[in-house]
Amino acid sequence: MNDITDCPCGSGLAYTECCEPYISGASKAPTPEALMRSRYSAYALQIMPYLASTLHPGQRHDYDEAGAARWAEESEWDKLEIIEVATDPASKNTGIVEFKATYRRQSEKLVHHERAEFRKKDGTWYFFDGKMVSPGQVRRDMPKVGRNDPCLCGSGKKYKKCCG
Repeated sequence: MNDITDCPCGSGLAYTECCEPYISGASKAPTPEALMRSRYSAYALQIMPYLASTLHPGQRHDYDEAGAARWAEESEWDKLEIIEVATDPASKNTGIVEFKATYRRQSEKLVHHERAEFRKKDGTWYFFDGKMVSPGQVRRDMPKVGRNDPCLCGSGKKYKKCCG
């Protein structure tokens, strides 16, 4: 770990100043975002015990550490993008972090887009649950062109015989 300079989470800080204190156990992540960033770094560095320890105690019964380790090992982690951080106004013990983790497996570029829920228990933040975010519905700025409509390019041909 000593050869790592920049933190894998993309914060722009050195690893020793960013995620390492949380991963090493020297301190606790103070916010859901800090915990999310440190969990990403743990995946990138394949530090699986940290991932298990930061999982909410009520959610550990079905944690597949071997599967998580396999995913981490088979992936080359490129970057973490935090999309949104929100807290529940009714409770200071719940937070949401929406993120995209870009990685490669067997030269294929992939994106893991998730809304992760974090819960605080006894003064410690834990990852509670995550839901995949599907791509939103596509909105057209122009009316749909039918196959037999005139082509939009102005050729005078039917769309299906021209640009369609």
